[in-house]
Amino acid sequence: MRKALSRERVLRAAVGIADRDGIAAVTMRRLGAELGVEAMSLYYHLKGKDALLDGVAETLVDEVVAAAAAVPGDGEWRAVLRARFLAARAVMLRHRWGPGLLNTRRTVPFGVLRHYDAIIGVMLAAGFSHRIAHRALHAFGSMPLGFVQEVFSPSADDGDDDMSAVADLLPHLVAMVASEAHEAELGWCDSQTEFEFTLDLLLDGLERAR
Repeated sequence: MRKALSRERVLRAAVGIADRDGIAAVTMRRLGAELGVEAMSLYYHLKGKDALLDGVAETLVDEVVAAAAAVPGDGEWRAVLRARFLAARAVMLRHRWGPGLLNTRRTVPFGVLRHYDAIIGVMLAAGFSHRIAHRALHAFGSMPLGFVQEVFSPSADDGDDDMSAVADLLPHLVAMVASEAHEAELGWCDSQTEFEFTLDLLLDGLERAR
C-alpha cells in the first residue's frame, strides 16, 4: 500500500535530494520521481517552486531551532549561546546548501524569529538591556543560524594565476589569501576555527558591554 503524501513527507524528500545533489536538483519533477507520484499531485501540498523552496527553508530552520533548544539553558549566558550557535552550525554542516537557500528567500521562516527570541531571552535573563540585546543581534548576523555571510566569495575558477595577476594592486589581500587558504566548510572562509573565533570575540565584547 502506497504511503499517503503529506506536506511534511514531501519536504523531507526535498531535503534528502538537496543533501545528495544540491538545492538546484530540487524540482517538482524530481520530487515526484523520488516519491513515486506524478509531479502534478505535489501541487496539492505546495503551490509551485517558490512554495517548495520556502518549505525546505522552513524545514531546515525547524531543525536548527530543535538543535539549539536541546542545549540546556541554565548555564553561564556565553556558554549557552555559544553551544546553541554551534548546534545550529552542526545542522548547517549536514545541509551545506542551507546558507545559500536562506539567503535567497524573501519570506523569513517563523522559526527564525522563535530562535532569535530565545537568544534575546537568554541575554535579558543575564542582565542585558533590550538596547544591548538589539545591538547584539545586529552583531551576530547569521551566526545564530550556524554560518557567516561572506563579504565576497571567489569562484572555484579563481586560481593562482588570477591572484598573481593582481598581486601588485592588492598586495596585502593576496598575501593574506595565500597564507590563510584552506578548504571552506560553509562559504569561502567560514571554517570552524574562524567561526568560533568570531563568535568568542562577539560574546566577550558583549560581556564587557554588560
